[in-house]
Amino acid sequence: MHHHMKRKSISLIMSVIISMQLLTGCSNIFHSGDSDKCPYVDFIVVDVFDSLANYQGIQSGWFAKIVKDKFNMELNIIAPNIAGKGDNLFDIRASAGSVGDLIICDTVNGDLQDLVDEGLVLDMSDMLEDKNIMRYQAAISSLNEKLTQDGIFAIPSEISSKPATQSSEALELTFGSYLRWDIYAAIGYPKMSTLEDLLPVLKAMQKELPFTESGNVTYGFSFFKDWDDNMMTAAKQPACFYGYDEMGFVLAKADGTDYQSIIDSDSLYMRNLRLYNQANQLGLVDPDSMTQNYKDLSEKYKDGSILYSPWPWQCQSVFNTKDNTDQDKGYMLAPIDDMNILSYGCIQEGNQRTVMAIGSQAEDPDRLADFIDWLYSPEGIEMSCAKKSGGTAGPEGLTWAMGDDGPYLTDYGKKALYENDISVPEDWGSGTWDDGVSQLNYNPVSISDSDPNGYTYTYTLWNSVLKAEYTSLDIDWRTHLNTDAVSTRKYLEENNMIIIAPGASYVSLAETTDITTNRSLCQTIITDYSWKMVFAQSDDRFYNLYNEMLKKLKTYGYKDVLKKDLQDAKNQDLARKQAAAKASN
Repeated sequence: MHHHMKRKSISLIMSVIISMQLLTGCSNIFHSGDSDKCPYVDFIVVDVFDSLANYQGIQSGWFAKIVKDKFNMELNIIAPNIAGKGDNLFDIRASAGSVGDLIICDTVNGDLQDLVDEGLVLDMSDMLEDKNIMRYQAAISSLNEKLTQDGIFAIPSEISSKPATQSSEALELTFGSYLRWDIYAAIGYPKMSTLEDLLPVLKAMQKELPFTESGNVTYGFSFFKDWDDNMMTAAKQPACFYGYDEMGFVLAKADGTDYQSIIDSDSLYMRNLRLYNQANQLGLVDPDSMTQNYKDLSEKYKDGSILYSPWPWQCQSVFNTKDNTDQDKGYMLAPIDDMNILSYGCIQEGNQRTVMAIGSQAEDPDRLADFIDWLYSPEGIEMSCAKKSGGTAGPEGLTWAMGDDGPYLTDYGKKALYENDISVPEDWGSGTWDDGVSQLNYNPVSISDSDPNGYTYTYTLWNSVLKAEYTSLDIDWRTHLNTDAVSTRKYLEENNMIIIAPGASYVSLAETTDITTNRSLCQTIITDYSWKMVFAQSDDRFYNLYNEMLKKLKTYGYKDVLKKDLQDAKNQDLARKQAAAKASN
């Protein structure tokens, strides 16, 4: 959801991946009270090509134990985000004839059709026909009907049963201006009318807290390159505070009223680059930004040394522990008066830009189909979407239980989900809770949707959790904002600071090889120059780099690529309006 990758022309480098097959038995299926023996005798290692993962290697801990107990297999996660320029890894593997045994990838610009045409993914129709996952048949068909071949080649993510005009998000949206609230409070909660007001505020915060308790230097902004694609990811994020999201090189407003080419001098993208450049000239940008990855940056948020984040799930998940929030410390949304934050509407047909498929060379496709069926079951959703801050709760009996008034978090669950990392009992797989969380980073359904018993998959919306006492941080936030809203999302709704992009399953059209080639060249120029512009030593240098970038883009046919992206953005708007109309009937 936070970034989309593209395939480029298949590269010629060949790589061969040999998966070892080990023979071992299979332990009983764990605590579900299910005494069936695991039906799989042979132990297998499954290569999961996962364009959403921020972790590479073998899944460990409690989620690994569940997968081992149920399917006698282990997940080896291959993460293009970690490996550097993601689409190259995809192409290298595709040209070798196997992207992965299980594939989680983005399907823009005709990519899924290419995978099918090249015989890289399997038709799952026969394997899934009697399975529970077919309760999502409408969404599955909607995705696969767009392909020229008959069959089920992929399953969409984030499927929802709720109307398109309803926000799919829970307590927090995906985007927002999050600040170290305790430091913001210490400088007197200065009012921010518009985006640029962040700079004096962050400068004052940095002065208030030059170092964290552990001695790290504080910065207002810190970035990483892992997710850069059409542009510098970090420079897109504040556009979402104003209701825009990307479609190739276009920023499209959620209500269809505006479309911007990101390189226009007055685009939100350029505005954000200028903001970051000014921030850098003020000493507010972390100099490690060029070299660190998402995980490195998480460590800094865990320490509280980066004073701002555009994403609650980045900062709150690691810093808003019970220890910190009890001392009033934590990241909270600090409103900017003219914000109109983008919220993703529910998609009944599923998010068809991010899908799951089985690779054609998979060793035991039937087992993988069973695994996918389980991932889309209530239990699979509860297990695989568990994390800190806003996911699902994890295993019933460990982190949560069912009471007379519905589900509630156990004492262990409260510790695991709200406190610093805690260890997992041995019979649940040992290791620590955080290490055992599923690294797939994939939501089969919208987690604010309800399970068959009518309770939301995300524990954050359970009555028992909403009724729990607020932390002193929550109370300070509410008092200062003069609201009794139970969540950031409710606060934004009450103050008309939210704009919902109706949930539609639009995926950008296939494109000619010329466009794909030029897109790739333009992407490189835009991202390279964006980083240089952020770190330019003066305003003059900034604008010189900007003009240099424009000249280069002209020679690589930026205009033609933009034309295609504008067409896609307008098609997407039409799809959104149709979904919204359907929702109101």
